[in-house]
Amino acid sequence: MQGLDSLFAHAGLVRSRRGTPAGITRELRLERAMPQELTQTAPEPRVAANGVEWLAAPGWNRMQWLWHGFSTRRGGGSRAYCSEDAPGELNLGFTASDDRAVVEHNRRLLAEAITGSAETPLVTLKHVHSNVLVRAGAADAGLSVPHKGDGLVTDQPGLLLAVQTADCIPVLVADTKRRVVAAFHAGWRGTVKRIVETGVGRMRLEFGCRPEDLVAAIGPGIGACCYSVGDEVLSAFESQFAYARELFREVYDSDPVRIRYPMLFLTQRAPGHSPIGPNLHVDLTEANRRQLLDAGVKAAAIRVVGGCTSCQRELFFSHRGSQGFAGRMMSVIGIRVR
Repeated sequence: MQGLDSLFAHAGLVRSRRGTPAGITRELRLERAMPQELTQTAPEPRVAANGVEWLAAPGWNRMQWLWHGFSTRRGGGSRAYCSEDAPGELNLGFTASDDRAVVEHNRRLLAEAITGSAETPLVTLKHVHSNVLVRAGAADAGLSVPHKGDGLVTDQPGLLLAVQTADCIPVLVADTKRRVVAAFHAGWRGTVKRIVETGVGRMRLEFGCRPEDLVAAIGPGIGACCYSVGDEVLSAFESQFAYARELFREVYDSDPVRIRYPMLFLTQRAPGHSPIGPNLHVDLTEANRRQLLDAGVKAAAIRVVGGCTSCQRELFFSHRGSQGFAGRMMSVIGIRVR
């Protein structure tokens, strides 16, 4: 029976777990970390003439034919998610708490900041956490009821493809030879469904793109430092990816007061138990980087912009960090009109 037990252990299974549901168990083989070890700080935003603050992918400014950018919450006229004495914010989502006319104005401000013209058409999606990709054209810009999906691709100049996020991972991809661009919205469900890997495959199939000609940028999203998930997420990843366990950490959430004044807590918790946790955390940025690699994109062609939306709520909107009361950012990419 020892051989059978070893086989079960290698697969992450346990025999005879009476009183517990069958399935994959989380073992303590996962690496452990503190949140600060996993945090990636965002770079300093660029500030457009109209006040919009946005992030650029390192090195992409050399591609003069390309528009791109990752918005922050700074700039714009929204008052829904900020204090009374704070300047207006750049909410780009038609949320229930914000005024539609204000959001439309914010979207024009973003287009102006990225392309130089507030009239540049913006193509958006209704995200459904899928692997559905939409091929965008001029007729798709400004639809009152946008298409459902989590990926956009086009070879038409003059359009800005946009995905909305407030924790999920935005991924932008460009073909430097054929001048095809794509934008992907990757939450954990979309990541498990391989939205990025599927999208690159569609670029190859429909536009003849070659992986060696592609560059990619992964924008700000909730980081492994903050993204606590349940065992069902680990199981979902393990069902799809051989490297799934490399994406997860057991994270001990530290209490700043407890760390600074440990003697105050000696009577409340047993010695050696000051960290809180562990909790299971997943690194969605790395998960999507791995998908780009599996799709054939060269490692040197992938840029990680950095920034955790939950850690840096002064810079980003975060659905989880704000308990669901948050605006939306946009990540955009387009082909400049010659």
